[in-house]
Amino acid sequence: MVLFFYPGAMTYGCTRESCHFRDLHGEFQALGAQPIRHQRRPRRKAEEVLGYALVRLSVALGYERIGAEQFDVRRRIAALGNRRTTFVIDTDLRVLEVIHSEVSMASHADKALEVLRARASAA
Repeated sequence: MVLFFYPGAMTYGCTRESCHFRDLHGEFQALGAQPIRHQRRPRRKAEEVLGYALVRLSVALGYERIGAEQFDVRRRIAALGNRRTTFVIDTDLRVLEVIHSEVSMASHADKALEVLRARASAA
C-alpha cells in the first residue's frame, strides 16, 4: 500500500499530487500496490475523478481509530494541515519508505514506484 497525506484537500498541490498518483495507478497495480489518499470523509465525486479509492485510514489498515496523529504528520498549527508525506507499506504493515517533500508533488508517486520496483526485483 502507498499511503499519502497532504496539507489541504482541493488545493493546487493536493490535486496535482493526487492526479499524479492517478496517472500512475496502472504501474502501482502492476506491482501489487494500492495508492490510498488519507481523507477523513471520503467523497464519492473525488473517487470518480481520481479513479481510485479515498478511504479512511482506519478502514484501510483494519484498526478502529488511526490517522495522521499516529503517523506523526499532523502539524502543530492545525490550520496548516498535515505535512506532505507518503508511506510505502508492505503487506506485513512494515513501513518500507517514508517520502517527504512539501514542494515536489510528483516526487511522492515517483519515489514510491522506485521503492516498489526495487522490492519486486529483489524478490
